[in-house]
Amino acid sequence: MRTTARRIGAETLALAVAAAVFLVPFSFMLLTAVKDEKQAADLDFAWPTSWPVVRNLVEVISARDYLLLTAYVNSTILTVTSVALLVVFASMAAFVLQRRPGRVAGVVNLLVLSGLIIPPAVVPTIWVLQGIGLFKTLPGLILVEVAYSLSFAMLLYRAFIAAIPRELDEAAMIDGCTGMALFFRVIFPLMRPVTITVILTTSVAVFNDFVNPLYFLPGDDNATVQLTLYNFQSQYSTQWNLLFMDIVLITIPPLLAFVFFNRKIVAGMTAGAIKG
Repeated sequence: MRTTARRIGAETLALAVAAAVFLVPFSFMLLTAVKDEKQAADLDFAWPTSWPVVRNLVEVISARDYLLLTAYVNSTILTVTSVALLVVFASMAAFVLQRRPGRVAGVVNLLVLSGLIIPPAVVPTIWVLQGIGLFKTLPGLILVEVAYSLSFAMLLYRAFIAAIPRELDEAAMIDGCTGMALFFRVIFPLMRPVTITVILTTSVAVFNDFVNPLYFLPGDDNATVQLTLYNFQSQYSTQWNLLFMDIVLITIPPLLAFVFFNRKIVAGMTAGAIKG
């Protein structure tokens, strides 16, 4: 009985902490987004005296010649392309490193771990992008997002590939499958759980990225959804109701992805950890 009571108490405490950390800020964001400009400036939990929801929504979408719609298009292209390239490159590299151990693989593994530990350098990255003519371009930012996420994705893939028997490789090679055909026809379909995890986690990270587009893709024509937050704040004034309405709109896609695919994310992470 005491063990059960302690477990229930610990679970209740964990739920309370989670509610305080996640639900309180989210409820504050929603309350502020549906207020008028004057009441939203108080930045409190007071119940709205008026409900200009539609007006706030229209103003946010139409601000600066519908910049939010352009930003959604840019963020969608950025996210889809970056994740697609990341899945292909990370899975192939992880397969080679796992199947061909040696000195070279050890050096590459050290570099992969360094990518997780060492923070990215902004100025040298800008210098490199300028040298290849991709600074302030969407392809340049796509390469940056892929490079910054590659280490984490490779670790997940390698842990999962370690559990795939080498006998499958040998059997496929006997049947005439080698090289790219071996990987894409035999190995890659088996990595579906971890691939789903990489797609979902990386998509949310790239879509919500604020720093990289700010540094590597400046300009209104190249704006992503996170940079539209600047539409409603300046040095001397901030329209808090429109700012939080914008936050609500750009939070919806990642939130829905997390809610509907949470189990798949956890399953893929657990499978990689156990099988590695």
